[in-house]
Amino acid sequence: MNIFRLAGDMTHLASVLVLLLKIHTIKSCAGVSLKTQELYALVFACRYLDIFTNYVSLYNTIMKLIFLGSSFSIVWYMRYHKVVRRSYDKDQDTFRHYFLVLPCLVLALLINEKFTFKEVMWTFSLYLEAVAILPQLVLLQRTRNIDNLTGQYVFLLGAYRGLYILNWIYRYFTEPHFVHWITWISGLVQTLLYADFFYYYFQSWKNNQKLHLPA
Repeated sequence: MNIFRLAGDMTHLASVLVLLLKIHTIKSCAGVSLKTQELYALVFACRYLDIFTNYVSLYNTIMKLIFLGSSFSIVWYMRYHKVVRRSYDKDQDTFRHYFLVLPCLVLALLINEKFTFKEVMWTFSLYLEAVAILPQLVLLQRTRNIDNLTGQYVFLLGAYRGLYILNWIYRYFTEPHFVHWITWISGLVQTLLYADFFYYYFQSWKNNQKLHLPA
């Protein structure tokens, strides 16, 4: 554990809390992609298969439970809550997210550190997380008018990954033999996908304007 890893975890947690705050208090999921949320639920389900068999620390277990519980709760709210589901913009959220799942699974079967079920599922979760934000970014480009909480949620998600890259750089220079190419490349791809959003997010913040993305 180091300051970058802790900051990344807390930023990731903050992104989830912001989204849950919006859904639970405002009773709205407008501007939120159900497709992205379903992909994240699949990511955490595959990544944390070892939650009851591989104990690392209390902190690690609690964080796993939080991300598993929150991701499936968000999907439930958007699909089944009698009020929240009415605000879901199904007509705009049309990215065919299942087209991302199979290529990521095939890639995980071909490129992994160890060919075991848990390792392949863990690798699959890395590849899928790298592109899971795509439906959300496409939805934001289509709707263009982005509310503050949704913008903050996406910004925090991108910031979490950026902080993790700093964590890897720190560990590379402070820990011997710390080399994880699959994790690094997946994380870099994921961060690059946020580049355009970050630009417009900081432009809106600097000019004190509402966030808009170009179509």
